[in-house]
Amino acid sequence: MRRELHYAAGVLLLSGVMALGGCVTVAKRDLDKVGRAARTLVFPAPPDDPRFVFERAIRNSADVVPEADESALRRALTGVASVSGESLNKPYSIAVHKGKIFVSDSVGRNVRVFDVPGQAYYSVGEEDGEGRIMKPLGIDVDAAGNLYVADATQKQILVFDNKGKFLRKFGGPKYFERLSSVTVDETGERVYLVDIGGVSSDRHLVRVFNGKTGEHVTDIGKRGSGDGEFNLPRDVAIGKDGRIYVVDGGNFRVQIFDKNGKYVKSFGSVGKQMGNFARPKEIATDRQGNVYVADTAFGNIQIFNAEGELLMFIGERSEQDIPAGYMLPSGVAVDEDGRIYFVDQWFARIDVFRPHDLGENEGYLGRRLASKMNAKK
Repeated sequence: MRRELHYAAGVLLLSGVMALGGCVTVAKRDLDKVGRAARTLVFPAPPDDPRFVFERAIRNSADVVPEADESALRRALTGVASVSGESLNKPYSIAVHKGKIFVSDSVGRNVRVFDVPGQAYYSVGEEDGEGRIMKPLGIDVDAAGNLYVADATQKQILVFDNKGKFLRKFGGPKYFERLSSVTVDETGERVYLVDIGGVSSDRHLVRVFNGKTGEHVTDIGKRGSGDGEFNLPRDVAIGKDGRIYVVDGGNFRVQIFDKNGKYVKSFGSVGKQMGNFARPKEIATDRQGNVYVADTAFGNIQIFNAEGELLMFIGERSEQDIPAGYMLPSGVAVDEDGRIYFVDQWFARIDVFRPHDLGENEGYLGRRLASKMNAKK
């Protein structure tokens, strides 16, 4: 694809039967001595044409920040690194803006920022004051790189600029019972907030706010199982033409609404085969309108076109900490170059998958590697 996926019959043949405890192996795991995946880990597996390749895993700041000269010398002489980096605790959601990776850490009570092009790492929301984060869950960024954080404890949305400076907050207990996610349009004008509700609650809906003023604009949905109704909604993504995609977790489907919040259609159902859902969680879209759904029980990402037709899947459920193997996946994001970022809470890592037709040194993540190579010439 650059970046257009085609329906692959071979993918469906591979996925004919999938138990909830695991799924088919999608690629051979050729691991090197340090446990990193070789570049031959591709999806879908042969004989289908490859669409994505496993590129790297990010676990801590040392995966982004260059090693100091003295540390490199120490490691070369002793074989032991003096700095291990700051690791993720329990990552949940992820957002990406021009190579800068934002990850909410619900145990760390902050948002970790891995600035790959800048070779920097920092955290957001740890300072005392209005910008203090208590329990971050869903996060998103607008076109300017401003960060929006759904704080489940405060039941508010906290907004920071692209350098992590606190700007404002809105929402509150008046509007939310169990705030779980936030999605913002490119301009920052419309912010979609999911209240997951609960067994004894009728607040199973999407609340829409003005991202600039913090004003509550409207709501989408109500509790139920009919068209436009939700049972334990989880996340929202904005697709082409402003379409709104909502993960309706308890009804095991994704519902599509137009930009005005009018119901269009839904896709998915409970089941064990690809195209079904077991425990759908977060959702993302790419610039072509394709839809990426993370399923915690299946341990994978299922990729659909804008109308909900299955294209392919990536990953499998695994008790081993291996590339593309997941125990408790949650967040998913797709960047401007088509790279996929997938979070696993259990293994506390981020896996990055590159479109097969995108060069290793291309795009926002690849530019750092290319600049380092040019500097050595």
